[in-house]
Amino acid sequence: MNENIHFETYFQTPVYVTELPELLDKLNEASEPHIKYAKERNKMLSKERDKSLGKRLGDFGMTHHSGPLVGLPAFADIQGYVERRSLEIMDHLGYDMTTYDMTWTEMWVQEFSKKGAGYHNAHIHYDNHISGFYFLKSSEHTSHPILKDPRVAKTMSMLPLKNPNEVSMGSGSIHYRPKPGTLILFPAYLEHEFSVDLGIDPFRFIHFNLQAVRKQEHV
Repeated sequence: MNENIHFETYFQTPVYVTELPELLDKLNEASEPHIKYAKERNKMLSKERDKSLGKRLGDFGMTHHSGPLVGLPAFADIQGYVERRSLEIMDHLGYDMTTYDMTWTEMWVQEFSKKGAGYHNAHIHYDNHISGFYFLKSSEHTSHPILKDPRVAKTMSMLPLKNPNEVSMGSGSIHYRPKPGTLILFPAYLEHEFSVDLGIDPFRFIHFNLQAVRKQEHV
């Protein structure tokens, strides 16, 4: 009986990572007024919450979320880079992009409260093809993205892992620890969340989504 066997891996979910430290200072400066405005907007919400709870929590647990950034000149460099790489990623995934362009659906910057407890529940971005983050402020003490295994049926047969702290084909989630200047791109169907922030160091990042749209001449 033949004892030889080889692996054939299918249905992979790639995650693309690179470092762009040269954009860090510029984008932190560009994002500052947007975060400042978001914090001012949240002051009213925090006051209402304090009043209803009878406690002074301030912005504890809040996420300061900007408005749309797509098309703003200060973010043109990161937008152009991500758009170009997203098209390459779609090609790498095996899609025929001859008659398609990558179009931005949204981009925003957010910062978790300095008092801690900021987080995001697990979610995906419907009607998009590529999602990603560019990290402006982070450390080993801040929140971090957790990427979830998209193979839903796999949860029916979960078993203990030999090495729970190591990434393997049996892992159900990946805790990714970025540093400032890290860019992460991934298929938009990949479920992700953010761990609870401890309020030790600032945590700020740009989040974005892109969609493949048929070129006008081929509509």
